[in-house]
Amino acid sequence: MSSEPTPAEVSQFVERFAGVLTNSGVPSMSARVMARMLVSPTGTMTAAELAESLQISQPAVSGAVRQLIQVSFITRERLPGSRKDHYRIRDDVFAAILERRNNALGEWESSVLSGVDLFGPDTVIGQRLTDNAEFFAFIREDLNQMIKNWRATHPAR
Repeated sequence: MSSEPTPAEVSQFVERFAGVLTNSGVPSMSARVMARMLVSPTGTMTAAELAESLQISQPAVSGAVRQLIQVSFITRERLPGSRKDHYRIRDDVFAAILERRNNALGEWESSVLSGVDLFGPDTVIGQRLTDNAEFFAFIREDLNQMIKNWRATHPAR
């Protein structure tokens, strides 16, 4: 069994994982906050704890948590006896991210289909757009089912 990671090892992991999230389209500061909260033993942290551990300003934390709350990846709560806000990362945050991405695929599909109407289904462009719309529908359906299966076999804690 391995020993407890050092603070430096935790920071390295957080920055490395935040980089992966950023490369996937998550804004940099939000990615750093998500990655740090993901490795919090309780899954909760205060703004001050986030700022200190990430070595960033309170306003940077504020902007990131506001964005993460808006997309329902984290929640704000008050712990009994505390006057500070605590932020909690969803246990299923990555399923939630994929659900949002899947919803975007539905928007892509609808938009591409409007192009089919514009150019006509029997044109080269219309056929290309139809093929892409069918691809989006296929991926969206499979991803919806995978997320449902995941949640059925891994109920929220």
